[in-house]
Amino acid sequence: MRKRKTKNILALSLCSALCLGIGSQTQASQGLLQIKQTAKSNYAQTKYPIVMVHGWLGWSRIGNDGFNIDYWYQILPDMARNGSTVFAAQLSPTNTTAVRGEQLIAQVEEVIALTGKDKVNLIGHSHGGPTVQYVATVKPQFVASATGVGGTFRGSKVADVIQNNSGLKTFMNILGQYIVGPLIAWAEANPDTPIDFDGSMKSLTETGSAAFNFKHPTAALATDCNKSGATSEKGIYYYSWGGTKQTTNLLDIDTILMQLGPLAYGNNDNDGMVARCSTHFGKVIRDNYALNHTDLANMMFGLRGLLSPDPVDMYRQHANRLKLQGL
Repeated sequence: MRKRKTKNILALSLCSALCLGIGSQTQASQGLLQIKQTAKSNYAQTKYPIVMVHGWLGWSRIGNDGFNIDYWYQILPDMARNGSTVFAAQLSPTNTTAVRGEQLIAQVEEVIALTGKDKVNLIGHSHGGPTVQYVATVKPQFVASATGVGGTFRGSKVADVIQNNSGLKTFMNILGQYIVGPLIAWAEANPDTPIDFDGSMKSLTETGSAAFNFKHPTAALATDCNKSGATSEKGIYYYSWGGTKQTTNLLDIDTILMQLGPLAYGNNDNDGMVARCSTHFGKVIRDNYALNHTDLANMMFGLRGLLSPDPVDMYRQHANRLKLQGL
């Protein structure tokens, strides 16, 4: 087991999708993080373990058991306290959906070996959504359920705007490929993780997402947003939820970043990064929460709107939903 260095929090100042949080005691291996807490109830005790999948410019944990920066602020410890066997995957912060999907398959196999269960429940935020989709289509025998939260299933027009502007594309590629991506990998004590910033951006575009969905089709994605996707297929249950707010807390440093969505789409029917339509996957629990894209993972120390729902509650409740479904 390797100790994660506490000093490697410099990546925070450079990452547009960062989330912060003080974590709890864990048992971790290289690339895979298991949350350990004393269970106080069985409310979230699912049949199969839960694997949480971070999005673009994301990570599992930076730091160590004493001080750390978790992607899922307060969410995983709460799930564990309520009976969940829960892991956080560590994937390339920037890479294609297929590369991240293969990395996730390897970690799912590790979870299966560690727990003795033959399936897992996958929950993916942002680019973690189609990453989960990849595993569900390539290795369906490993998946009990697949859930997208603010998932980029049909891409993000923000990525298209960047890719279609040569100057902006060049700047972002240099920043992501040589500074931000490597810093996140280094801060996770996994500096050899492959970085492909341009590949990640192509995967996140609407065009790239359409090509991916053609190659990895699933009934969970309807032919258009006026229809509902299948809630289950080949024994896998599908769920999703999303938000439609951009500015939720003026103290939150993501406020400026979340204006990219309205600028790219020309409307507010998005979470600041991803259109509501793009997040639809299987059974849509709700697609208009008063949360922005980073709020959906409880990022930035959980800063959100005063009257918005608590993401910690939402994930706990979803674990209970999976439990009641026999998953």
